[in-house]
Amino acid sequence: MEPCGTTLEALLKREAGTRVTMIDPNVRPTFVQDRAAYTARIDRMIGLSDIVKLSDEDSEWLYGSTEPQAILAKGAKVVLVTEGAKGATAYTARGSVQVEAPKITVADTVGAGDTFNAGFLASLDRDGLLSKGQVTNLSDDALRAALSLGTRAAAITCSRPGANPPWAKEL
Repeated sequence: MEPCGTTLEALLKREAGTRVTMIDPNVRPTFVQDRAAYTARIDRMIGLSDIVKLSDEDSEWLYGSTEPQAILAKGAKVVLVTEGAKGATAYTARGSVQVEAPKITVADTVGAGDTFNAGFLASLDRDGLLSKGQVTNLSDDALRAALSLGTRAAAITCSRPGANPPWAKEL
């Protein structure tokens, strides 16, 4: 959606060769005026991204399924699919790793996806794995640790009102 869409795509084109890139389309169908153009842009941006995060609902709306193979085929190295209370799964060319979400009483889901992404990336960064070469070859243990931090962080965000992510000391 404009004017952000053109700018974000240009940024991905500029940076994709030199740094780890991630996209979370965070689809809002009611705002999409031209579905074909929107999906084509998302596909181009996925092709420029090392890590792609989709909710199960985003994946269903964009592609009619939650199967990640088509997204991996576009060039992504890691595809993350979040499923709310069910947890999250990371898919790579080698297979998949799934973690369950912590059980919580939901107060508000605003900010959950962004918090999940921050936790996932923070885990990779903490472990020295946030580089082009490392992201291509993440072990199951590294993916599990990153998914775990992401889901724990998102659970805390969802357990309180407002988009109120946790502090590092809360994790």
